[in-house]
Amino acid sequence: MERVEHAEPAHTRTGVASAPTTASRTVSGPSSALERWLAGHMLAAMGDPAITLALWDGHEVNRGGGTPRGRIRVLDRTALWGLLRNPEVEFGEAYSRGTIVVEGDLPAFLECVYRTWYRPAESAADRLLRRLYRPNHPPRNTLARSRHNIHHHYDLGNDFYRLWLDEQMIYTCAYFPTREMGLEQAQVAKLDHVCRKLRLQPGDRVVEAGCGWGALALHMARHYGARVRAFNISTEQLAHARERARAEGLADRVEFIEDDYRNIGGECDAFVSVGMLEHVGTENYAEFGRVIDRILTAEGRGLIHTIGRDRPGLMNGWIERRIFPGAHPPSLKEMLDLFEPWGLSVLDVENLRLHYALTLKHWLERFEQVADQVEKRFDANFVRAWRLYLAGSMAAFNAGNLQLFQVTFARTGGNAIPWTRSHLYE
Repeated sequence: MERVEHAEPAHTRTGVASAPTTASRTVSGPSSALERWLAGHMLAAMGDPAITLALWDGHEVNRGGGTPRGRIRVLDRTALWGLLRNPEVEFGEAYSRGTIVVEGDLPAFLECVYRTWYRPAESAADRLLRRLYRPNHPPRNTLARSRHNIHHHYDLGNDFYRLWLDEQMIYTCAYFPTREMGLEQAQVAKLDHVCRKLRLQPGDRVVEAGCGWGALALHMARHYGARVRAFNISTEQLAHARERARAEGLADRVEFIEDDYRNIGGECDAFVSVGMLEHVGTENYAEFGRVIDRILTAEGRGLIHTIGRDRPGLMNGWIERRIFPGAHPPSLKEMLDLFEPWGLSVLDVENLRLHYALTLKHWLERFEQVADQVEKRFDANFVRAWRLYLAGSMAAFNAGNLQLFQVTFARTGGNAIPWTRSHLYE
């Protein structure tokens, strides 16, 4: 085989061409009849999405019928055999390396694939191929493993996240009362939406598990008069949060604590966790529920905000390997393990799935605007990986593969609960 450098289109903005500026490829000779047959059955095993798969020698496979929603170019034989072994993981690996290129709108292409992914395979060969795809089972989230996982993603550097998040660096689903609202305003609207659900009153003692860069904790103290203890194990995020608290004169009302949720003690009137449950692992839900039971007062109330799924299943294998190690988006049924053993009543569930798709659209657009800066800080592979992560997440929420649950709860039998939902919108 001869290895050559292959110049790709210079435009790297999602929506036009998702190709790297330069990629190396291996000229593998003509594709074989077996490879073309397997490529066709791989698409069939994926539910026959309306896409075109082009091999390195120009041979094309298109089984979905109708007008293709996108075209994927496999630039060498290694990338194809990787896809055949494990398309969920190896697509991300090859895309990040630049040996797979998606032509057309990347989020639309991925949404097309996700919408057919769970269809039952029709033929015996397709069912066999699907059974060969090995699911990725993450290791247990022990105390040490949790620190490693959080460091992997959230300690990439505050300057990196500041490039493309909103001004408060809020890295969870925003709340858009109207689709036209900007991201900054929608993130503040989310903070108020959460606070209203918790029915915060001045002087309330609040515990927040997994506080990110501190925006919610500071908002609860400034606008609702709460006293907050906020826990996190990301050193970078806590440094930023503490600096904000000092600079904004809130350090006497908000305490940012570097510790695991399993070690939270004391007592609180309200418990909130936004965007942390995905990193807990179902094997630890009982322990997480025990912590809530230990610290919540008799009339206390709580809220869990998490990415989830309609039915139990594993995180996308590539996302778990490269982006969020140890992550697991739970189904509502799995989430009940948090509440049922500890005398906690679910009061309300809201699904903000499309709000997260719109949030990710904003993030992806902002990320593309600074992609050159990100590449200088990391490299082109990193840019492609994060482009795929953001676009894929947007596609997964639009296709319904992922959900965004906000679950409010209180003690069983406690009657200090809302009569209606009117308090959410007043």
